[in-house]
Amino acid sequence: MDAHTPRLAIIEDNDDLREELLFFLRHNGYAAWGADSAETFWKQLHRKPVDMVLIDLGLPGEDGFGVVEYLNELQGYGIVIITANGGQRQKLRALNLGADLFMVKPLNFSELHRALENLAQRLAQEAAPESRQERHGDGSEGWRLDAAAGRLNGPGESHLDLSQQETALLKILLRGTHQVFNKAALHDLMFTHAPHPDTHRIDVILSRLRRKARERGIDLPIRSIFGKGVVFTGTVRDG
Repeated sequence: MDAHTPRLAIIEDNDDLREELLFFLRHNGYAAWGADSAETFWKQLHRKPVDMVLIDLGLPGEDGFGVVEYLNELQGYGIVIITANGGQRQKLRALNLGADLFMVKPLNFSELHRALENLAQRLAQEAAPESRQERHGDGSEGWRLDAAAGRLNGPGESHLDLSQQETALLKILLRGTHQVFNKAALHDLMFTHAPHPDTHRIDVILSRLRRKARERGIDLPIRSIFGKGVVFTGTVRDG
């Protein structure tokens, strides 16, 4: 993304909310336009390029998940979910498909503004030539998951060889760093054909992963938050 003020699109079928958001964003200096469906958005996108897209999940026709997935494949877009359904499974699915932010209605417009500013800054840093191979700007000191090789590369030369299940779990956690993931929702994503969520399976995978890290003297930044779930608190890098 260039250094200009980011251009935004809003896909929201509630006319009043869409107009409120457009007024607020334009008042704060953003170039913004709106669409009431995914189909309308795709028709306008080639004529009105944008840097970030605010997407309601419960859209008529193609839902918001489909938009997130395709925008992520196109690359180069900041993707922000705005939804009345703030369930953990919806959040996990959206982040796993490529969303950058997940915000629940009713929206706090000041909080939204701050989140968009932070996202715009991050996207600009990632687009800069010297930062193109890094995420969050901390270079070789961050964490990187090589899913194909089954390896988690840590700061410096540290690394962990991973099982298939450990790789699957870390793929979810690293995609949503600093997001707390409910264990039941993690189970649903990892074991899609299981009839009932068994969070003990997640506990076993975490226990083995932590033990493996301790044996190699690695401080793995995965924290369990009582009553809420699991969070990866480290910084993630690309490349």
